[in-house]
Amino acid sequence: MNAPVPRAAIVGIAGPVLSAGEAGVFRAFPPAGVILFARNIQNPEQLAALIGALRQVLPAEADIMVDQEGGRVARLRPPHWPAHPPAAALGRLFDANPARGLRAAWLTGALIGLDCRAAGFTIAATPVLDLAVPGAHHVIGDRAYAEHPVTVARLGRAVANGVLAAGVLPVGKHAPGHGRAHVDSHLALPTVEQADLSADIRPFALNADLPWMMTAHIVYPALDPALPATLSPTVIGAIVRGRIGFEGVLVTDDLAMKALSGTPPDLASRALAAGCDIALYCSGEQVPTRALLRQCPPLTPAAQRRLAAGRTAAATRRLTLDRTALAGERDRLLA
Repeated sequence: MNAPVPRAAIVGIAGPVLSAGEAGVFRAFPPAGVILFARNIQNPEQLAALIGALRQVLPAEADIMVDQEGGRVARLRPPHWPAHPPAAALGRLFDANPARGLRAAWLTGALIGLDCRAAGFTIAATPVLDLAVPGAHHVIGDRAYAEHPVTVARLGRAVANGVLAAGVLPVGKHAPGHGRAHVDSHLALPTVEQADLSADIRPFALNADLPWMMTAHIVYPALDPALPATLSPTVIGAIVRGRIGFEGVLVTDDLAMKALSGTPPDLASRALAAGCDIALYCSGEQVPTRALLRQCPPLTPAAQRRLAAGRTAAATRRLTLDRTALAGERDRLLA
């Protein structure tokens, strides 16, 4: 008998151990994956046990995701895991020497990917393809590689290629561009009034063949005067799938962020109806997570094909890598 198709959601859990209640929810309403945060990660031994427990209850091909950009957005951190430079450091090296900057970016992606794969993750939510915009909110800040869209695209591509070389899936974020926001979308809904968003869109368009991208919880009146990108059929259809040309897995940013209002099940339904493949809900709170999974539809056939294509890319592009050698080379380039 065929296993049921997973729900079109990736969700968080509460703590460093999978609870019986959470395991029961995942058995009853299997998600497409789980995302882990600092609250879930203490050390390699504990993390291995947690991911092992998740694998016992999740569908066989479920993804385990982590935000691991380097810099201040990293869930695998010292002393148990190595630190990686923020995107802006790679951008500064690129400005001084483009070849060295691109190599350091690839090495950083590969090292992040190796850390994630060794820990049991299948997805590393990096690279950030947003522009560095002077005067914008610091929520992006040094997470952006540069101000120039082609530089952002090239460095983001190099990081993504490194992650793939480690056999892990990268995620380009936050389409169609978070860099101009003057509000942190974790706390409130930003509006980007820019009429011409060509520069913001370009890094995503130049990376349209990435296996995964993440949406932005931002209203762009030039694109849709009412709805944030995550919930906008216009932005997702005409811009992300159309103008950007992205054909891979489209996941929402965290639906628990305060930029969006509504119940988690309602937000997931609206995002999926707008054209996202997967709803991301990270709070780890069991009651709303259960409600979301209970009401969330299964992955569409198109989403299943995109997920399969991503898994194939991670498998076929994986290389045999020497972590010590790569880390030494990266350290020399950044010195």
